[in-house]
Amino acid sequence: MVIKKEPTLYDQAREVLDSKIEEMGLRKTQERYRILEEIYKREDHFEIEDLFDSMLQQNFNVSKATVYNVVELLTEIGLVIRHNFGNKNAARYEKAFGRRQHSHIICTKCNKVVEFCDPRLLLIQNTVEKYSGITIKDHSLVFYGVCDNESCQKK
Repeated sequence: MVIKKEPTLYDQAREVLDSKIEEMGLRKTQERYRILEEIYKREDHFEIEDLFDSMLQQNFNVSKATVYNVVELLTEIGLVIRHNFGNKNAARYEKAFGRRQHSHIICTKCNKVVEFCDPRLLLIQNTVEKYSGITIKDHSLVFYGVCDNESCQKK
């Protein structure tokens, strides 16, 4: 008897990437799949520099331009989300496929990102849809504050 392993989130994202690459007439490159894999291993909100450094530390020889271009492609096809948390911070990214809707809290001192989900937001969204006549496809809610880290409290 063969036990079939459930596909991981990365496996599912890779299938989407395969399909979109074929649809767009692009080449299936090792770099695209390796960058996707690295993103789907992460649990954080990363900057491109962080991703690039991580790939170099793993001895994966890739140019910074390639990382930027692949992340842009993955954002375009919906496998990665780009966030601009205020004017001070560079764009941050997170995996998008298979993730539930969530909101963010940002520490304005250390740039720590905390995710939260509150079901009451769905009720608000449904009410707004009902009274506006607009079907909401997505939303973004970000709170800014200072975390309870001692060094942030002193700044």
